[in-house]
Amino acid sequence: MGGAAGSGPQDPAGAAGTRRPWRGRHVVLGVAGGIAAYKAVQLARDLTALGSTVDVILTRSAREFLGPITFEALTGRPVRTALIEPGHALEHIRLARDADVVCVAPATADLIARAAHGRADDLLTAVLLATRAPVLLCPAMNDAMWAHRQTQANVEHVRSRLGYRIAGPAEGALAWGEGQGPGRMLEADQIIEHVGRALADGGALADRHVVVTAGPTREAVDAVRVLTNRSSGRMGFALAAAAWRRGAHVLLIAGPAITEPPCGPELVRVETASGMADAVRDALPAADVLIMAAAVADFRPAAPVTTKLKRSQGAPSIALEPATDVLVATMAARPAGLVAVGFALETGAVRDEARRKLDAKGLDLIVLNRADEPGSGFDVDTNRVVLIERGGGETDVPVQLKTEVAEIILDHIEARLATH
Repeated sequence: MGGAAGSGPQDPAGAAGTRRPWRGRHVVLGVAGGIAAYKAVQLARDLTALGSTVDVILTRSAREFLGPITFEALTGRPVRTALIEPGHALEHIRLARDADVVCVAPATADLIARAAHGRADDLLTAVLLATRAPVLLCPAMNDAMWAHRQTQANVEHVRSRLGYRIAGPAEGALAWGEGQGPGRMLEADQIIEHVGRALADGGALADRHVVVTAGPTREAVDAVRVLTNRSSGRMGFALAAAAWRRGAHVLLIAGPAITEPPCGPELVRVETASGMADAVRDALPAADVLIMAAAVADFRPAAPVTTKLKRSQGAPSIALEPATDVLVATMAARPAGLVAVGFALETGAVRDEARRKLDAKGLDLIVLNRADEPGSGFDVDTNRVVLIERGGGETDVPVQLKTEVAEIILDHIEARLATH
């Protein structure tokens, strides 16, 4: 996101399409008057592509930056601009009632001030007063305006007294000539994740603490070479993002993955299997759910060297030893009631081996997929998995995007939480 209008939304697995929780939902997108309004064009387009019905409200000052036709062409919906106009006398009530979430991006200092004081002097602020849906404000303004005590008081008021969600601002380049600083509106892909959290929050994962591991680990061979695997981190990142959208407090422990980590979860970077085990062990006492989606190295060089091995010295003979098994090494740190989920990437007699791991590692659920099956495993945006549960249940999940597979896995985890 954030590219050209025709580029399509990019999800954590790198693929576009209608998806939960945006699919079939109604988003009211308010656009206030600021230069960051140009980002709202991509936001409207991508929310629509994800399956949402998007109704755009432009304030009078927003129309100085962007015209209604742009948004209508991207959403397929008429754009609303006036509080009172013939045939739409109660438009603010309809929009407020139908919305699943109201997102204001950009939310200028003036808009936040008017919202904090309960003004209803235009269509957007009237909708804010009338709606019972979650409200998400995405601030965008000059850094001095953002730092002003009155702006900060207004933000705190709408957050604590009105229950509005605040996403951003980021720190970065501001309008031309303004340099760098806090006040820059989040990018469209980040705002979409916050919209998703407003839409999906409230289920069994809300306010739960979820630990997710993702990506590969790397074990040193010499000063420049490592033993690793082809894991991109897509599956683990998709799980972390989906859990965060469902309202969980998510700690993402990631190896050196090539995929960009998702917006929302707290990120801890690790390198080796033992480093990942240490991070998981530290996080477990507060955890309700552990999802071990990382492709942890099974072996490591027994005697890595600190210098570079030279070609002139001939091909080395590298002895291997078992690397740390993170699930086994951290079992003693699991709190009572924890839902533990593992992954098994297998070839051969896959279901028998997955069930052996389920029992040996004390798991509630193991996600089985094949390393040698097209559309599954590493280097692809899709996965086909079998969910094998303690107690004997099995669910075959056909090939689909890893983002959709993540939602199905989390559905099973939420069901498990209900029985703990």
